[in-house]
Amino acid sequence: MRVQQQAAFVLHHGHYGESSLLVEVFARGYGRLGLIARGARRPRSGLRTLLAPFQPLLVSWSGRGELGTLTSAEAAEGAIDLSGEQAYCGLYLNELLVRLLHRHDPHENLFDIYGRSLRRLQQPGGSEVVLRLFEKHLLQDLGYGLVLDREVCGNSPIVPDADYDYVLDRGPMPAPAAESGVRLKGASLLALACEQFPDAVALRDSKLLTRACLARHLGGRPLHSRSLFRLGRRPAGSAGKGQIS
Repeated sequence: MRVQQQAAFVLHHGHYGESSLLVEVFARGYGRLGLIARGARRPRSGLRTLLAPFQPLLVSWSGRGELGTLTSAEAAEGAIDLSGEQAYCGLYLNELLVRLLHRHDPHENLFDIYGRSLRRLQQPGGSEVVLRLFEKHLLQDLGYGLVLDREVCGNSPIVPDADYDYVLDRGPMPAPAAESGVRLKGASLLALACEQFPDAVALRDSKLLTRACLARHLGGRPLHSRSLFRLGRRPAGSAGKGQIS
């Protein structure tokens, strides 16, 4: 099988043999792929700098099975420049995709959302909103969409001023619920539903909810991007505890 000039992003890469790279690619219409970039680590290879995270690419590959062979890659229009905390946020998105997407499982809508999220991360401020919305859409695309506009018992509409316990894998129940869940305001559920966050409470509650849902599917294994973010924010000689928004 040969595939030509597909829109893609590099999610991660590591050494493969003496001079090659094993590249995790997210390609529109093809999902997450493992591609061997032969000779990419050689000093004169143009792929050394091209196969970097966050950059829109057009890639071609060949082969069947678990791993393919990268045959060409070129930069697409609209370079994305992430640095500092925005780059750590981008790495967080990448790690979620590597950890949660199965290879060769197309997610075209999620691919488009991912590209838009990276571009929004370039803008000053607002990274927390970008992360919350990406987490929401990732869960939905994986088949674990959140119930945000009604109670799961009785199907009553969410009341903004009421308190709810969101029971994972079920949905919101009036607090206190018989089952343990994530405690949050009805207004926060509705804010996440309409993707508009009027205040810090809505953002905080949404973060608690999406992170709890993702943790269930990550199998309890920590995310390396969060550790990198904490180290990157820590002043020299400090034991600060910053984390990705």
